[in-house]
Amino acid sequence: MKISLIDKDKKKSLQNGVISMIRDLVNSKNLEEGDKLPSERLMSEKFEVNRNQIREAIRKLEFYGVLKSIAKSGTVLNVGLIGFNGIINEIISLDTPTFKELVETRITLELKMVCLAAKRRTVDDLKNMKEALNAFKTKIINGEDYLEEDLLFHMSIAKASKNNTLLTLMLLITPPILATYEKDIVCEGDKVISEIKKHENIYLAIEAEDIELAKKMMEDHFYKLIKYID
Repeated sequence: MKISLIDKDKKKSLQNGVISMIRDLVNSKNLEEGDKLPSERLMSEKFEVNRNQIREAIRKLEFYGVLKSIAKSGTVLNVGLIGFNGIINEIISLDTPTFKELVETRITLELKMVCLAAKRRTVDDLKNMKEALNAFKTKIINGEDYLEEDLLFHMSIAKASKNNTLLTLMLLITPPILATYEKDIVCEGDKVISEIKKHENIYLAIEAEDIELAKKMMEDHFYKLIKYID
């Protein structure tokens, strides 16, 4: 089964177009750090796009630190004009990451997060992991698509790491992985037992606060995914 998704290339192209218009507007007004941008309504009318598209572009630019929204005041330039233009050009030229790159990033993040989770997990974290694990087991035993439940289990580990930056990165890369990953066959027979065991081993290592074992169990779990992208 392949999960359907809105055409992300088209969405990215539109967003980059809005970002380019914001850049041109900032330059035409020769704004400096701390200067206020026109309101979302005015930019929406000037660029002939809806306000939601303006808002999304501003959020992205805030993420990269070039704009800053101030309550009851508006959006201001957060860097100098030279820095603003340089960062905007880099943002626009960024290629969409490939599935392989996303998976490699996910694996790198998860190996770090599982170690932190084994060190920092709480009783509530273990409860959430157990619930996610049980949901995964139910789906895979019934021969159903278990991809989302699998990712929810991994997200529960991410939360247990107590590192919001790592969690945010996981949230960013998970949707495109879900959109691209195609499960060719339903796990049957010994494969069901093997997949369940791998997840249980990760959980047990975290529960035991065994950092090295948790990392090893996660590496074992990702063997199949690594083979998939090679």
